[in-house]
Amino acid sequence: MKRQATRKEPRTVRPRDLERATAELDREFVCDSFHPPASEASNRWRRARRVTGRGLDSKVISVSLELGLLESSDRLAKRLGVSRAGLIARGLRAVLAAVRSSHRPARTRTRIRV
Repeated sequence: MKRQATRKEPRTVRPRDLERATAELDREFVCDSFHPPASEASNRWRRARRVTGRGLDSKVISVSLELGLLESSDRLAKRLGVSRAGLIARGLRAVLAAVRSSHRPARTRTRIRV
C-alpha cells in the first residue's frame, strides 16, 4: 500500500536568480507584508488539515499478520476505497460490537471485559 517515492533531480538555480527571488525575504518584518489567504485557499487549507483515517486519539502499533491475510485485506481495502488501517479499524469495531451484543467472551484465553 505504500507509494514508491519518485526521485526528482535537484534544480540548479543561478545565484543571481536566487538573490532576485529571495530579495523580499531579506527585509526586516517581511511578515507584515503578508495578507490573509483568499477564501478558496482557506477552504483548501482547511480540507488538507482535516483529520483522515486516524483521529486525534490514535496510537501507531505494530501487528504481525500472515502474508496471505495481509494480501487479501489489502485487496479488499483497495476495492472498498479505504486504507489498510481503516479496514482493520472497521473489522475491530465489528468484532467488538458482536462481542458486546452477544454478552459472551470472544474465543480467547482470557475473558474480555467490554
